[in-house]
Amino acid sequence: MYPSEIESDLDDIYSQKINDKNIKSEIKLFPRLSKSQYEEKINKLLFHINRGDIYEANFCMEWFSNDSNIYPFNVYDKLNQISKNPMSAFFKQNDTYLLSSSPERYIKRINNKIITQPIKGTSRRDNDKVIDLNLKKDLTQDPKERSENIMIVDLVRNDLSRFSYPGSVKVTELCKVYPFEKVHQMISTVESQIDSNLKMTDVIKATFPMGSMTGAPKIKALNIIEKLEVSKRGLYSGALGYIDPRGNFDFNVVIRSLIYDHKNKYLSFQVGSAITSNSSPEKEYQECLLKAEPMLSILK
Repeated sequence: MYPSEIESDLDDIYSQKINDKNIKSEIKLFPRLSKSQYEEKINKLLFHINRGDIYEANFCMEWFSNDSNIYPFNVYDKLNQISKNPMSAFFKQNDTYLLSSSPERYIKRINNKIITQPIKGTSRRDNDKVIDLNLKKDLTQDPKERSENIMIVDLVRNDLSRFSYPGSVKVTELCKVYPFEKVHQMISTVESQIDSNLKMTDVIKATFPMGSMTGAPKIKALNIIEKLEVSKRGLYSGALGYIDPRGNFDFNVVIRSLIYDHKNKYLSFQVGSAITSNSSPEKEYQECLLKAEPMLSILK
């Protein structure tokens, strides 16, 4: 894409933003599952985990509205004003909009290097600096959150080893907690070296769907998730990014994102959490509410 095309596309996107004073209506989204229904699903997952079928699964639930009329770029702009996440993206295809404020990198290629940064482990932030520091410290030391993260790191290492040079897969950062605007997130970084002739499609085939959004073992977790989740994920938990002319690329994980069908006025988002043997259905539900709060708050 030439610079003039980029500028033209940006002008088209920015032209969709209107004066906020013209927006009067409040959008109400409803959870697809009640709290009791959600907890029932988590207990079924825990049954599979305790039986040894899987040892981690990412379970998601949807909020939706069947009659929404929004200005997509305004909503995207508001979402990223309050979240300010590094892997955000605005995407439109025909009548479908993806308004993403994702904090998570799925996979990146820089020449012969592959980088992936799974997120597992979340806690709230607080305006009081002392409390906020303690929340960060608690997350860093939380054995459940660390185990969630490490399980996915092991899965990711295995995925990368399929196409990387032997012995080149390294965990360069394990369970480091980063502060974002609304939450603390536990992030690990895994890197590897690859042959310069390796195709992008080979990398994607070996790693998608990303372990942070599935669980482990991946295939078995996907089969169980498919039976228990009541909403199809669609774009959610997929990936959006770019490929440059040299074959380098960078893709996010589509989380903390609103999806809008302009033709049918259907607006939705999904949130989820990792379920392990130490999970409490109540705490997992609260984590989902924490992740949902930025999307809900901007539509009021």
